[in-house]
Amino acid sequence: MTVKMIAVDMDGTFLNSMQDYDREHFAELYKKMKEQGIRFVVASGNQYYQLKSFFPEIEKELSFVAENGAYVVSENQEIFYGEMMQETVDDVLDVLYHFNGAHTILCGRTSAYVREDESESFVAYGSKYYHRLKKVPDLKKVENDVFFKFALSFPVGQVEQAVEELEQVLEGRLVPVSSGHEDVDLIIQGTHKASGLERLQQLWGIKAEEIAAFGDSGNDIEMLKHAGYSFAMANAHPKVKEAAKEVILSNDESGVLKKIEELLAAI
Repeated sequence: MTVKMIAVDMDGTFLNSMQDYDREHFAELYKKMKEQGIRFVVASGNQYYQLKSFFPEIEKELSFVAENGAYVVSENQEIFYGEMMQETVDDVLDVLYHFNGAHTILCGRTSAYVREDESESFVAYGSKYYHRLKKVPDLKKVENDVFFKFALSFPVGQVEQAVEELEQVLEGRLVPVSSGHEDVDLIIQGTHKASGLERLQQLWGIKAEEIAAFGDSGNDIEMLKHAGYSFAMANAHPKVKEAAKEVILSNDESGVLKKIEELLAAI
């Protein structure tokens, strides 16, 4: 067995239901990963500034495939960011304005943005995943930033239907993917977690078959199909389990850390 990169989704995968992880156990495993020359990559739909807050002691050593591959940072250096045309941003906002029940966050390189008239409860919810989140009067008039993703939140039970409808109305512009909870990301076509990993592979000379990837939601499917070793959590969506080579313990049972320990022992 040869593993040179371990890529983990965060919510529902690496993190437990309390939005935390066994930090002592991970520190032990991370030390072993470094000793064995294995790269640890955080691959999530969430904002880079939120993701690195989970690893305060080592965040400058790690690599982050953030915003579902739209923003890639490695060892504190920006590697890649996607960019939507302003015309696309405006067109999609027009579509979403008439989309029943959708709460919208416009995600940029510097910050994420919500309209001032959004409810305080949604702003508080969004702030958990986007540590840089600004209220603005009009999402069409945000200046001095690069936009690469929309993050949407829907009422309970409406995500699958919303994804189907968005696929039809946004065909050729952006791609909707479920990202856990009741959330949907609209991402640039061809920009996803697997494409983010490929950028890091080119940097480090790592093959796809040398990657171990972990996930639980629709936005993990490309990454799991791409990796030589792929693991879906017991709590994962059925389609994600189909995409992975193995189903492991749930996020509340430290499934990722236990499997990483097994992988390191087998290498």
